[in-house]
Amino acid sequence: MSELLQTTINTLAVGGLYALIALGYTLVYGILRFINFAHSDVVAWGGWIAFTVAGAAGWLTSGAPPAYALPIVIIVTMALCALLGITIERLAYRPLRKAPRLNVLITAIGVSLFLQNVGLQDNLFGNRPVTMSSLLPNSIVGTIGGVQLRLLDLLVIGLAISLVVLLERLVYGTRMGRAMRAVSFDGRTASLMGINVNVVVTVTFAVGSALAAAGGILFALRNDLRMTADTSWVLLGLKAFVAAVVGGIGNVRGAAAGALLIAFVEVFVHHYVMAAFPDKAWLGQLQDIYVFGILILVLMFKPSG
Repeated sequence: MSELLQTTINTLAVGGLYALIALGYTLVYGILRFINFAHSDVVAWGGWIAFTVAGAAGWLTSGAPPAYALPIVIIVTMALCALLGITIERLAYRPLRKAPRLNVLITAIGVSLFLQNVGLQDNLFGNRPVTMSSLLPNSIVGTIGGVQLRLLDLLVIGLAISLVVLLERLVYGTRMGRAMRAVSFDGRTASLMGINVNVVVTVTFAVGSALAAAGGILFALRNDLRMTADTSWVLLGLKAFVAAVVGGIGNVRGAAAGALLIAFVEVFVHHYVMAAFPDKAWLGQLQDIYVFGILILVLMFKPSG
């Protein structure tokens, strides 16, 4: 029983991380009907900006950082990534608002490559492996029924739930949210009704990029940082994209549900397949294949998610 509960907590932590990133995909698609393939690079920049902010404040080298260090890093990083998202939308995507979808797709790939190569510059982030785990050690804060509760897992779960609830409130309970849904339904009619479409799109990119930053920070706390396209950043973004598609891209609640499903497959399959077939441990190492297999099945039998 304790093993099942521990695996469930791990699933919630991984699912919370995927949900934060998937929500950015689903927000942009819901408004503009295109996939922002530069989103995973904004996630990576979020991790690196957090490392830079924490390092500049001296919180990575001065022993145990103060309790307010992580909240400040999260807020500053989310704000800076929101500005990054606004800049990307204004310079790269807004001029193509009425262009064919293929043009926008190619531009998104170009923006992704641009962010990767800019980040690789030694005078910015570089290609060196660094860690910011000292900002929040993943210590055990307690046990329930023999299950270890780790501080970082609780932070991921709590932050993911809080941001999903706030986003739900924004989309369905505010004037801006109503404007977002109106633009998503029919941008031209929304414009004729007095809604400033440019402002709505700008807010959408800002919120999506801020959520990506939160995901990048939490991922960076659990893993070493390296600014290259062949590391786990891209895979993290792709899995979040799968979560958004599986949950019905454009649907906030669906993105969160899809993230939990993907995390369930990844964590439970890896754990229990390896336990069931100890002589075929390689089967448990194929969790990425299982995840993308779900994407293929969804696209084949229920493309709407």
